[in-house]
Amino acid sequence: MLEIGAPVRKTDLSEIREKVHASERLSFEDGMKLFESNDVTGIGRLANGVRERLHGDRAYFSHKYRIYPTNVCKFRCRFCAFRVNKGDERAYEYPASEMLGELAKVDLRGVSEFHVVGGLHPDWSFEDYRDVVAKLHEAYPDVHVKAWTGVEIDHFTTLTGKSVRYVLESLREAGLGSLPGGGAEIFDWEVRRTICRTKCTGERWLEIHQTAHELGMKTNSTMLYGHVETPESKVDHMLRLRELQDRTGGFRTFIPLAFHPDNTRLKHLPRSTGAEDLKHIAIGRLLLDNIPHVMAYWVTETPEVAQVALSFGADDLDGTLVVDEEIIDAAGGSHVRGAMTKERFAEMIREAGREPVERDTDFNVIQAY
Repeated sequence: MLEIGAPVRKTDLSEIREKVHASERLSFEDGMKLFESNDVTGIGRLANGVRERLHGDRAYFSHKYRIYPTNVCKFRCRFCAFRVNKGDERAYEYPASEMLGELAKVDLRGVSEFHVVGGLHPDWSFEDYRDVVAKLHEAYPDVHVKAWTGVEIDHFTTLTGKSVRYVLESLREAGLGSLPGGGAEIFDWEVRRTICRTKCTGERWLEIHQTAHELGMKTNSTMLYGHVETPESKVDHMLRLRELQDRTGGFRTFIPLAFHPDNTRLKHLPRSTGAEDLKHIAIGRLLLDNIPHVMAYWVTETPEVAQVALSFGADDLDGTLVVDEEIIDAAGGSHVRGAMTKERFAEMIREAGREPVERDTDFNVIQAY
């Protein structure tokens, strides 16, 4: 495990440094060298240079509302503490009609995005999931609906017997604005079959996002680290994202997600350190030269690490929490309980020496502080 103050492994990064300063693309071998080095500050300094070249001192955040229609899921991914079986005392279901009733109790003033993900309920039809999007869009037409990961889209093709394109076009007609980046985990099958073998393959996830891009929808991209993955599988993952971005230009953001092991079937694994979190963010910024934004997802990395990450390649901190973030909370992330306000984001960003900018889903500026 990386620790601040540990001896720096003598990996020569001089060639990588020259490439970065010349705005040249890094190779697979360069990515491996970055992961082999524990010169976190040196890697971070390179990533910060790229970040400032792209975004100056701006640091973005959004005012969003997260919706989890159900935690009942037919899959049993080893890294997930959120899912439960149907009939479990912790199980809940909020189909569209009940969901709107719950939303009516919430102060949604200024919210620019609904972020909707959940379990693959064994009894729900595609129409049930589509209705969530349609009812949200009907009731809140000015709020962007970002809903359903690539894994859920793949599930909908099974439910309908239709193509990815059909499913996405149907959801878009209902009011879908874009896709979140979840479900990517690690593309390499040797890793994927260990942590989430029942999910769609990495190749299928990429196909779904490519189809969304071809339909004119922007999407996010993610990578889950800190479990059983290898440096090779992480570099491979990032470069597959980069290759798709070369073809479509449809990714807005790359989001490295730190795995939280508590209450999962991988609970024996240690939690990643802050230094490791910063390193993954920085390497993401260096390798993914064609994806505009890199997020420090404070929900998995903690607000403190995310704040430091604004000098390690990240330019975005994701969004506010009007309610608790249930998926990470279930895995032991107690820091996600309670509201995270716009004012707190602006304060965090100023403390990091950056300029706070509230954005919408597509990074249009709502307010510069």
